[in-house]
Amino acid sequence: MKDKQQAIDDGQQAAFNDNEASVANGRWPVVKLFAHFFSYLFHPLFVPLYVTLFLMYVHPSYFSGIDNQTRLWLPFSVAQLSIFYPALTVLLLKGLGFINSVFLKTQKDRIIPLIAGGVFYFWLFQVCRNHPASLNPIMPSFTLGVFLAASVALIANIYFKISMHAIGMGGWLGIFLLIMQSNTMLMTWPLCIVLLITGIVCTSRLLISDHTSKEIYAGLLVGILCQFAAAMVLL
Repeated sequence: MKDKQQAIDDGQQAAFNDNEASVANGRWPVVKLFAHFFSYLFHPLFVPLYVTLFLMYVHPSYFSGIDNQTRLWLPFSVAQLSIFYPALTVLLLKGLGFINSVFLKTQKDRIIPLIAGGVFYFWLFQVCRNHPASLNPIMPSFTLGVFLAASVALIANIYFKISMHAIGMGGWLGIFLLIMQSNTMLMTWPLCIVLLITGIVCTSRLLISDHTSKEIYAGLLVGILCQFAAAMVLL
């Protein structure tokens, strides 16, 4: 009788485990889908444009005296130098066989794109710093921080595959922390939103990439510190 009851209990436990596994397997593709979605939506190439749009159209004073032509020109220039040219470089490298994947899955694949990205980001910094409309110093500071982050990422790439997504989100957090310290705008809700996005993006990278926690945390730290370093120079 006891053996019969034990067999029933074992059968129920096995059925429960199978049910749990089927639920997990059913949910996993959905989780991966959302992880890929947020990884693409908040790709590090897009972060400079998102920050620029925030500074221009959400912050109440940084670009209050800028003419309409500059308001149209600046986002276009940021998109051109931080998205179009770096993406084009990666596609050309893939087409010529210099890299194995456009997703830059290895440290070797990242070397030339990081160098090229650093060149484009420094170019963007020079454009913002020397613009005839005399842009608010926050913009040159932010772009300098992006250039510094790309440079540090190139050096760190020698030793480990630091997360570029985490660097991008760290830079976004860093510039928002600087704005908060300047007391030019109430940053409670923007900072909370970016913190939430940062958590989602970093979790997504842990789920669908081969990054370790160390590579994620290092990327966040680099992004934040480079924005603070740039601010010490220009703000």
